[in-house]
Amino acid sequence: MPNQQFDAIIVGAGIAGMYQLYRLRELGLKVRAYETGDGVGGVWYWNRYPGARFDSESYSYAFSFSDEILKEWNWSERFSGQAENERYYNFVADKLDLRKDIQFNSKVTAARFLQDENQWEVEIEGGEKARARYMITALGPLSAVQMPRIEGIDSFKGEYHHTARWPKTPVDFKGKRVGVIGTGATGVQVIQEVAKTAKQLTVFQLDANWCAPLNNSRITDAEQPALKASYPEVFKKCRESFGGFVHQFDMRSIFDVTPEEREAIFEKLYAEPGFGIWLGNFHDIMTDEKANAIITDFIARKIRQRVKDPAVADILIPKDHGFGMKRVPMETKYYEAYNQDNVKLVDLRKTPIERVNATGIKTSDKQYDLDFIIYATGFDAVTGGYKRIDIRGVDGQSLSERWSDGPHTYLGMQVTGFPNMFMLVGPHNGATFCNIPRCIEQNVEWVTDCIKYMQAHNYKRIETTLAAEDAWTDHVYDTVKDSLLTKADSWFMGANTPGKKRTFLLYGGGGPAYRAKCDEVAAKGYEGFKMQ
Repeated sequence: MPNQQFDAIIVGAGIAGMYQLYRLRELGLKVRAYETGDGVGGVWYWNRYPGARFDSESYSYAFSFSDEILKEWNWSERFSGQAENERYYNFVADKLDLRKDIQFNSKVTAARFLQDENQWEVEIEGGEKARARYMITALGPLSAVQMPRIEGIDSFKGEYHHTARWPKTPVDFKGKRVGVIGTGATGVQVIQEVAKTAKQLTVFQLDANWCAPLNNSRITDAEQPALKASYPEVFKKCRESFGGFVHQFDMRSIFDVTPEEREAIFEKLYAEPGFGIWLGNFHDIMTDEKANAIITDFIARKIRQRVKDPAVADILIPKDHGFGMKRVPMETKYYEAYNQDNVKLVDLRKTPIERVNATGIKTSDKQYDLDFIIYATGFDAVTGGYKRIDIRGVDGQSLSERWSDGPHTYLGMQVTGFPNMFMLVGPHNGATFCNIPRCIEQNVEWVTDCIKYMQAHNYKRIETTLAAEDAWTDHVYDTVKDSLLTKADSWFMGANTPGKKRTFLLYGGGGPAYRAKCDEVAAKGYEGFKMQ
């Protein structure tokens, strides 16, 4: 099949890919985005399971670059659900006429750098090929679906789905026996919804997680004008905060206040919407184990208050990590679901799953007959999307092999030996540990400015130096040397994926520090990059 020629190819039409497409078209470039699904929105296209919704405030998750879109779109909830989120991204795509440059149902399977031409050639499942000067990956950090390695999965005769590959047609759980494997953020959301209608819900928990109330609410028509007027302040807060959220850490130590004062602060944060209990708390809960133990004890007490059966509450309380060391799942009456007669919790640490069979799930002590199995088993995070594409750079070097001992990047944007390839949400990138749209906008604008700079100077090739890559990788690890994030076996560390090297995959220095470094690099003529 003959190659199509473009100036830039974007892999993915989620949040990052949509915005990158818009900005490159502004430069007058001929751009093609390839998207595996048949619609835009990325994570909000694929994750349509019951209960899926934002845990960032809706208005903080919106694109900020278009005043027209901000004025026209009304969010109906403080933390809106998947259906509304998907409608929003379709609204944006229509408003900006993005679809004409997106090829849907087109899974990129391979990409190779053509050294003599300084171009990338990508291959689409089915054999179609295309070439471009630049390849920009917009692969979400949580996009590579991970099924558990359990014997007999395909033998089950009932219906089963991974949460990230949920059918578009509604699923009715009324009168059904449902099993959910996994109690991470996704599992928490789906469990609290399925529990409302299922005849019997059996939750298979391997690792307990510290959860906190979402405290969602409707946004009324009367509130819309004030909300829209607040957008500049909202985005300013997000820009200045560590994680790109509306929440800022309290820079006092937890030990600067009396026990009575901090208990009152904890109670206030626990009752407020969103991540405040995590990201608006005393800063040292993330660096000092003694401080972390205090907030951990508070959350444990809350779980015991909310779950009637002390034995069940004990299973739901993590024993291997403190509060906030993993991404905190936000919930709405999740713990109360375990008070229902139709909900049973199975502790897989005590009775592991032996196999899935035709009628359900067999643990070491019991057969659970089921009509429906839900796999809330997460993703091969951050690097998984890259490993599932055969990406080859200079001299045919494989990116997967290059990262066999963990990812190495410069700014989380480029890899040595892979010229003209930019990663918008790659490992060690500021957008990976962030309220993603807020940090994605910065990355897209930086890449766009870089390409504009290359055009102005007639450069055809850009590649990071090995020295810059090594220095950045060391810096990334340095940002978390005093953090408790590395203490837990989370997807932050790649620990949820069998066989994956345990190493920090994100950027732990915070949004403002990352932005400052990117700006500094650009101001110095893209220091650390070779252009020719």
